[in-house]
Amino acid sequence: MDAAEIFKKVRKIEIKTRGLVNQVFAGQYHSMFKGRGMAFSEVREYQYGDDIRSIDWNVTARFNHPYVKIFDEERELTVMLLVDVSGSNLFGTRERFKQEAMTEIAAVLAFSAIKNNDKVGVIFFSDKIEKFIPPKKGTTHILRIIRELVDFKATSSLTDIAGALRYLTNVIKKKSTVFVLSDFMDEGFENALKIAGGKHDLIALRVFDQRENELPDVGLIQLRDAETGSSRWIDTSDAALRYAYKVNSARRHDEVSALLRRSGVDFADVRADRDYVPPLMNLFRKRGARA
Repeated sequence: MDAAEIFKKVRKIEIKTRGLVNQVFAGQYHSMFKGRGMAFSEVREYQYGDDIRSIDWNVTARFNHPYVKIFDEERELTVMLLVDVSGSNLFGTRERFKQEAMTEIAAVLAFSAIKNNDKVGVIFFSDKIEKFIPPKKGTTHILRIIRELVDFKATSSLTDIAGALRYLTNVIKKKSTVFVLSDFMDEGFENALKIAGGKHDLIALRVFDQRENELPDVGLIQLRDAETGSSRWIDTSDAALRYAYKVNSARRHDEVSALLRRSGVDFADVRADRDYVPPLMNLFRKRGARA
């Protein structure tokens, strides 16, 4: 993709996602993430009804009159986007690839964050850390992130979610809100998920294509594993084969869902060829209701 094409695509995503943020997501985002806690603001003289536990004894002793500490909600957040760029996401049977859906979702989250004056950072991962963009504020920074999302070429096609989560835990010391955008076609990441979830607020966005759940009856076709490169021919006119494929896909989906729930991770499923706004809004509302 040349520079002109990249610019055109970035601009298109910017216009679309900015509109969604302004019209749909701004209030939901604010209610979903209310800040990390309370930060000291100032002291003032004690007033009737103040909690005596908030008395600042050092200032009280200095002025021989009770003073209390005032705290404000610590509003600023750091939002990290963990984006899976492995080979399995370069797949799509209708309208767009999973990777393209992830790009738009990441852009919506990034613009929502800067509208709320939060910092945003990104970790691109395959079976290794492909790129780390440290969290910063500002529109220029967000546009750089979108450019990377649009034109990023991974050096590996494999997946290691556990490795990405360990890297996150090591490099991001401040508690952050972390969105993991992936198809979650991986295993062995439960322990890393629990450790990262104990330090950060993790949210999983599982992006999938419908043909990963069920096969159409189209006769003999060749299937290729985008991560390993292996391929095989199958006869999709075989009803038993299609049924087994569907059952296996449903089992894998349920296993990942159960793993995320056990780890205390909120998640939403997003179908690549459909509107991602409803599942995101449902997720935002659920979290906002619990806040």
